[in-house]
Amino acid sequence: MADPNLSYLSLLLLLLPLAILLSLYVLVRPRPVKIPIKGRHVFITGGSSGIGLALAHQAASDGARVSILARSISKLEEAKQAIRLSTGIDVAVFAADVRDYDAVSKAINEAEPIDVLIVNQGVFVPQELEKQGLDEIRFMMDVNLMGTFHMIKAALPSIKKRSHRGPASIALMSSQAGQVGIYGYTAYSASKFGLRGLAEALQQELIADDIHVSLIFPPDTDTPGLVEETKVRPQLTSIIAASSGAMKADEVAKKALSGIKSGSFIIPCNFEGLLLSIATAGFAPQRSFVMAFVEIVAAGIIRFATLCFQWNWYGSIEKWHTQQNSKYCTKYSIEHQED
Repeated sequence: MADPNLSYLSLLLLLLPLAILLSLYVLVRPRPVKIPIKGRHVFITGGSSGIGLALAHQAASDGARVSILARSISKLEEAKQAIRLSTGIDVAVFAADVRDYDAVSKAINEAEPIDVLIVNQGVFVPQELEKQGLDEIRFMMDVNLMGTFHMIKAALPSIKKRSHRGPASIALMSSQAGQVGIYGYTAYSASKFGLRGLAEALQQELIADDIHVSLIFPPDTDTPGLVEETKVRPQLTSIIAASSGAMKADEVAKKALSGIKSGSFIIPCNFEGLLLSIATAGFAPQRSFVMAFVEIVAAGIIRFATLCFQWNWYGSIEKWHTQQNSKYCTKYSIEHQED
């Protein structure tokens, strides 16, 4: 004869997850939304190369009216020709530096009302903080963080007067270095972490206008910028970054645009990014009650995994410094003997 206590326990174990899922279905905010792309105006910064160009190709292929903004008019024209050849669609181009608010505002005013703004520009100069010049730090902050403020501030009136009164989107291109700090990324991580606070507060300010904010977190991406970056990376940065694989720009663009269409606040681009998103969920908005359930259930396990990663990274740092000190001591000893 079955033990009634065991039956009650089994029923409780079954009902508890269902109860949590039901409560999350009621709790999650903002509510799920679909953001159409076809026939709408998608404005992309940093659109002349890399992820931005891939996003422009993808959006144009999906039937969007696309505008791209970058500093170089010659690169913009090259990008325009490439998109026309691959999709048969003309895109509008605007030359402006996102650090210059007046230039950005002029470009926005010349463009048609925006339905989807993708703030994609970004620069990265990897270096330890002690060795990095303040001019390089300001450059990253001005382009990555202040440039994003400039774009959003200038574009908001245009987005609010969009011709299609359906849901609109503002998507910010962060980085996995905007979720976890990495050796040699001190200034870059600071600029990308700043986007998280911007996005969380901005979503609360704009939800009543049916404007939905997304944060995209790509890993290292195979772009011209990555090629230049790897030439000057500190050795320790390369050692630690080797634990995460690189993606193609087209792959990131596809993941990003899919997340934008579904109104996702956090958009990871690979499995590692998904784990990072769970580990750093914090107070981030979550539209999917199923994903909210996964975050709750997996939080403890993922935290253990992050501690394992930290153990490995700090072990690599300790080993590297030990080797450098050993080389220095050997060199000093040889020079001392020669003297």
